[in-house]
Amino acid sequence: MFQRVLICTDFADGLHRLTGFVSSLALAGMKQIVFLHAVPLWEKGIIPRVDNEKIEQAQTRLAKTLGESSTDVEVKIEVLSGKSVDIILKVAQNYQSQLIILGSQSRNLLTEKLVGSTMADLSHKTTIPLLVLRPQLISTYTAEELTLRCQHLFRSLLLPYNGTPAANYLVQQVKQLAQQQSARYVQACTLCWVLETTGNRSLPQKISPQQAQQSLSEIKTDLEKLNLQVETEVREGSTVTQILEAATMADISAIALSSATIGTAQEWLISSFAAELLRFSWYPVLFFPPQRR
Repeated sequence: MFQRVLICTDFADGLHRLTGFVSSLALAGMKQIVFLHAVPLWEKGIIPRVDNEKIEQAQTRLAKTLGESSTDVEVKIEVLSGKSVDIILKVAQNYQSQLIILGSQSRNLLTEKLVGSTMADLSHKTTIPLLVLRPQLISTYTAEELTLRCQHLFRSLLLPYNGTPAANYLVQQVKQLAQQQSARYVQACTLCWVLETTGNRSLPQKISPQQAQQSLSEIKTDLEKLNLQVETEVREGSTVTQILEAATMADISAIALSSATIGTAQEWLISSFAAELLRFSWYPVLFFPPQRR
């Protein structure tokens, strides 16, 4: 499972709260946890320079809230100055991180196009899985709620599936997680195929509900061999709406996704399902970047 984890926080995303829940994160299988904060370069002068004052303030802030951890969990604090994406990639490489956790504000497509997205940038520069958490949710959890959330980050996953290469790649990644985990951190998953409706019922669907269910049943059989509890469901309607409804009814911990179009010119022309889900989902999203060729 994910034993070496990098948690990135800008303090506005609420993720710095996780410094007080190291023991709970250890119950999700984490053995090494690195808390990272990127400080922008100080650009008031002619030449940008490292803002040592803000670095010291951030280090103090993270260390102050760092809770006691069991002896088998290695905890590090890293505060560096520069561009956040570059720093994240550097630290992830240094610590050989297997998962990067970061927050994501709810934005529309135009805002994201103008200001950019750290998650979108990272998805094109790393193959390390990304766990995207909604800051408003993390900030409002009570300590008791956050304790349970940290313990069960990956217990039940929702996998949107539609027979595409990206969907098949997603299933393969979840299979690898199940095969590699030393304990049952991932216990269950729900496969959901949404047959997108255009509003014109006279147009034939590319695949029937029966065909979709048959495909899901075959994947279910394969995943159940890995000691996973698997449910399948076929829905009709708007893909994003139906997936979020399925997540609510299935009592899931996170939605798992993969896509090769997030942050690309193709997405600006036709917004992808994965990008839309990342914008609107209040559920944690476990994103698997595509393999680089």
